[in-house]
Amino acid sequence: MTKTILAVDDSASIRQMVSFTLKGAGYEVIEAVDGQDALDKAKKQNFNLVLTDINMPRVDGLKLLAQLRELADYKTIPILMLTTESGDDMKAQGKEAGATGWLVKPFDPSRLLEVIKKVIG
Repeated sequence: MTKTILAVDDSASIRQMVSFTLKGAGYEVIEAVDGQDALDKAKKQNFNLVLTDINMPRVDGLKLLAQLRELADYKTIPILMLTTESGDDMKAQGKEAGATGWLVKPFDPSRLLEVIKKVIG
């Protein structure tokens, strides 16, 4: 069965790179333009993994993470942060909110796939 990933980023070019990388590895990818769009989509469909940026309009990645963790279907689903933020304070906030992992942009496609395969196969 194909695993479905929700890719959340307000940058169209990042969403395209992520989608291209993940689709090439056999994953189904649904894109969301910000945290609110992601939340709306997550309430309508279950995903095997959520990959989200932090700095986005309307609902940022940390708020999205906290709101997803409140939903029964997303209590244990892996949520990876893919962001330019690399500070320990921000990582601590992400971990506290329930992030499964943290990747820094610009990302290495092979590293992204390695991490995703580790968490969802």
